[in-house]
Amino acid sequence: MTVKEIKIGIIGFGTVGAGVAANILANSDVIASRAGVKLVLAKVADLDITTDRGVRIPEGVLTTDAAEAIREADIVVELVGGTTVAKKFILDAIRAGKPVVTANKALLALHGEEIFSAAEAAGVDVYYEASVAGGIPIIKALREGLVSNRIHRIYGIMNGTCNYILTRMENEGADFNTVLADAQKLGYAEANPSLDIDGFDTAHKTAILAALAFGEWFGLDPVHVEGIRDLELADLRYAEELGYRIKLLSVIKESEGNVQMSVRPTLIPRNTLLANISDVFNGVLVEGDTVGQTLFYGRGAGRNATASAVVADLTDVAINLAVGSVRRTPAFRSGKLFRRVLTMEESESRFYLRLQVRDCPGVIASIAQILADKSISISSLIQHERREADGTVALVILTHSAAEKSLRAALAELATLSINQSPVKLMRIEDI
Repeated sequence: MTVKEIKIGIIGFGTVGAGVAANILANSDVIASRAGVKLVLAKVADLDITTDRGVRIPEGVLTTDAAEAIREADIVVELVGGTTVAKKFILDAIRAGKPVVTANKALLALHGEEIFSAAEAAGVDVYYEASVAGGIPIIKALREGLVSNRIHRIYGIMNGTCNYILTRMENEGADFNTVLADAQKLGYAEANPSLDIDGFDTAHKTAILAALAFGEWFGLDPVHVEGIRDLELADLRYAEELGYRIKLLSVIKESEGNVQMSVRPTLIPRNTLLANISDVFNGVLVEGDTVGQTLFYGRGAGRNATASAVVADLTDVAINLAVGSVRRTPAFRSGKLFRRVLTMEESESRFYLRLQVRDCPGVIASIAQILADKSISISSLIQHERREADGTVALVILTHSAAEKSLRAALAELATLSINQSPVKLMRIEDI
């Protein structure tokens, strides 16, 4: 078998960049034997080329000039991160006729349409497997493996920080702030963890998967986002009692030609495989009309998992170059198949409600009447005998499927009741 050498230029020599370089140096012979292409490090560009990253880079490969890396490479890898200079590097590479591999989820979520349009005009590939769920090949699965399916639903646990926090809260009975502090000490959470715990990291990934699933670039704005910052231990305990687990869940659905996209703490049945994905691991469930449900599981972040996805993309693009079949599988196919994106108020769901109420006659009847007046039916109800110091008790209600608009109207009325002593805790339920 003839092996063709393909020169790789990496821009960004941080944790992931070092992992990609190490993987290429260690396994280029394995890739060559399997794929018929040999990945060769041409240039690795970074502003800091003196700090030891634990990778022995061949002499003359390191540079501080990103333009040099673009010029010398057959394929450019962008691992700088952010949405400003990284965008410039990618567009510069595309204009130079160079295919691009990136792990930059934020950039794609915000500017993906512009980048993919530029790549189409230039006739080059843009691959981005590592932008969603680390080492899990979910992009390739949606783009190729499930190409014959109409995608109905995608559910994703796609942030290891949040999943680690929720797992420890549930297993150890520890509160959110305690577990977050531990996660920061262990390196699972950033010093400023808001991107993760407020749901925006998962929202970026949701925007990318929705575009792949439905053939239309919706962008980030239509994704409804709620994080786990305000999640209380009591809710995890009640969820467990009712047969559910709470996960920060990416929800992507289509219904009658409309699309719904959200990121939110969600109750899912405990006996499902998705509910049992724990600690820092990720999982993505995809439901197609032909294949049914498929589940993808693995490490969603970290140097090696992300590097694995980047190098897989590099191999795909290198094969395309070697056989002269550029854009064999375009990164994104536009379709405009759907009428519009539903707002949360236009959606329907089952709901979890936790109220702190005065323990007196007629409480449940009053609440049930308000819900019934809004066409909301109660599925389950829990009220334990234990009272708080102020004499109130927790009342937990699960509803049947109802319109979000009706539920919000009911909550507004519940807030006016004198028996209700605090804002209602609301989460959605997905019966996967």
